[in-house]
Amino acid sequence: MTSTGARALVGYDIETDPQGDVLVSLSIGGQHLNRVDTLHGGIVSMLLDTAMGVAASRHFQTGDSLPQVVTLSLTTDFLSAAPSGQRVVARGWIDGGGHKICYAKAELRGEAEEGRLYASGSSVLKRVRDRE
Repeated sequence: MTSTGARALVGYDIETDPQGDVLVSLSIGGQHLNRVDTLHGGIVSMLLDTAMGVAASRHFQTGDSLPQVVTLSLTTDFLSAAPSGQRVVARGWIDGGGHKICYAKAELRGEAEEGRLYASGSSVLKRVRDRE
């Protein structure tokens, strides 16, 4: 998967699991923290959005390359604060949709603490035409 400026800046990794869900993981460091030393909410939303966006691209994929998608709507529910020093994983999957619009969901959990749930999200995404 190609890198983006956001991915390089924040430092998250992207992969898929055996079920085909998209996994976006991040080792939380000082650069990711808010004023109360927990993972910044904007980064939480970014991880969820990325997991759902890549899942949407895979949903719309027909050839070798992943089609481009844009997020039309993003909802993030913050459930618990993710502390510094651990690794978190956002798992994204498709919940329905058609050939231009799809609906996705994601959860952000810690790798430690028995997969504690920190946040969940849902989004509406749209496939866009490839730019030439």
